[in-house]
Amino acid sequence: MINHEIKIAFEEYSTFHELNDIDQALCREAVKALSGSHSPYSNFCVGAALRLQSGRIIYGSNQENAAYPSGLCAERVALFTWGANYADDPIESMAVTAYTAKFVINKPITPCGSCLQVLAEYEKKQKQPIRTILYCQDGSTWVTNGIDSFLPFLFFEDRLVAVPA
Repeated sequence: MINHEIKIAFEEYSTFHELNDIDQALCREAVKALSGSHSPYSNFCVGAALRLQSGRIIYGSNQENAAYPSGLCAERVALFTWGANYADDPIESMAVTAYTAKFVINKPITPCGSCLQVLAEYEKKQKQPIRTILYCQDGSTWVTNGIDSFLPFLFFEDRLVAVPA
């Protein structure tokens, strides 16, 4: 038997003001993205903002549907928008935040497994990590440099790549 240990790394900032100006600005953009949330069932709004290498900002917000599995998370809305429209302009960083009137969110929310897998796929596609900022408006902020700290066992199967004809 071989015993393995996995360690993750992330930065924790106790207040938004400890972040650098560029990260603070992206967090404010994620807050703006909350306004596009369609969350009439959970009343839990999530906003995501991507900053591309060109400086362009892409927004995503969670989209719920009465046919519950038909909705989509804010992170995937933003990431798929990038993939469909701006794939030649690498993603430098992504900020994610949430809001609900039902309770105080006092720690950062983390992307779901599906969003992490999409994030991993796009990091691989652009051949560089995506700085991820999980911004809690009433608490701390967590920052990682790439997907490895969230999803150490990524699903990648290189043999699934289409073989040229």
